[in-house]
Amino acid sequence: MASSQNPLANLLASRDWLLADGATGTALFNMGLTSGDAPELWNVDQPDKIKALYQGSVNAGSDLFLTNSFGGNASRLKLHDAQARVFELNKAAAEIGRDVADASGRQVIVAGSVGPTGDIMEPMGTLTYASAVEMFHEQAEGLKAGGADVLWVETISAPEEFKAAAEGFALAGMAWCGTMSFDTAGRTMMGTTSTKMVKMVDKLAHPPLAFGANCGVGASDLLRTILGFSALSPALPLVAKGNAGIPKYVEGHIHYDGTPDLMADYATLARDSGATIIGGCCGTTPQHLEKMRDALENRPKGPRPQLEDISAALGGFSSASDGTDDAAPQQRITRRRKRG
Repeated sequence: MASSQNPLANLLASRDWLLADGATGTALFNMGLTSGDAPELWNVDQPDKIKALYQGSVNAGSDLFLTNSFGGNASRLKLHDAQARVFELNKAAAEIGRDVADASGRQVIVAGSVGPTGDIMEPMGTLTYASAVEMFHEQAEGLKAGGADVLWVETISAPEEFKAAAEGFALAGMAWCGTMSFDTAGRTMMGTTSTKMVKMVDKLAHPPLAFGANCGVGASDLLRTILGFSALSPALPLVAKGNAGIPKYVEGHIHYDGTPDLMADYATLARDSGATIIGGCCGTTPQHLEKMRDALENRPKGPRPQLEDISAALGGFSSASDGTDDAAPQQRITRRRKRG
């Protein structure tokens, strides 16, 4: 699909910023999803709840929302004996989203969420590059059939997996966006820095419409990564989807301590740091999004923030290093958590 024909590309060309959505997992757990369940099964079993999930973002002012398909690849669905339902579940996720967006009365982008496979790629793991491309392609076809405007790969740690997603999306003929999660002293779990990501994206045969960072540690760390991207003056728009504060365990549940007012500050700092698509990740609710939209609409654009400005507004950084020096660990191996 040519980017000039894509509704997201058209919006990016006409707007200074776009508000994305918030957390999928946080909302679904509040609706009754239990730990260990596959959220993607709700696309068929509980479609009214998925519609409410999407509607919450649209009502809060989001210009773009992600579908309930983060774990909708064959490897993850196999854990629930649903590996044969990849196309069905992804198509359903996008169809519900298409209906919500089309009924909104304005331009709202349906972005087909694609998470990591959950497997470690060769040579450290058993996942081959070709198998990863095949899994991403299969998921992409379901989201395409359901009416997604773009695909959106997120929370990726390995550069090889990011490249495999790009190739799988090319096979489906779909425009896309992509974010990685920088959660190890400014690096991804597999050692990628903000600098390395910019260079990688620049070389892709099927480049994204926009790229950036999501999840990670807290909003401060994520904005430091955004500053790392923008310092290199990339040609493509940047995406910032930070968590609503820091997770805390409260009465048996994970709670994020970021208030709506804090996320409003985060949103404008993200814009001033160079991000064009701004949303939230774990813990971000429609109440946060409403404050973020209001801040982006009513606060004037400011200068590029210094690290001291970010830490004063949002809290300190989790590490002294931004990952681009030799002070950070190179990589660690663990299974990727679900998007919150």
